[in-house]
Amino acid sequence: MEKLIRILTELHPDVDFATAQDLIDDGVLDSLDIVSLVSQIDSEFDVTIPAEEIVPENFNSAKALFDLITRLDEE
Repeated sequence: MEKLIRILTELHPDVDFATAQDLIDDGVLDSLDIVSLVSQIDSEFDVTIPAEEIVPENFNSAKALFDLITRLDEE
């Protein structure tokens, strides 16, 4: 989780990703951020996020995103 928070903080240093719950709904993350995140997650975690998993529910919080990474890593 710490590595993911670091990646997110590099995108938006002014956001507290440890507590933020509506990153997509509140417009914190936009489509370019998502593309960047997907690429960085692939590099850092060796996990490929398929297109069907790129939905707001999976990117609305660091926890949701970490849960997605963990689930995909186990598959």
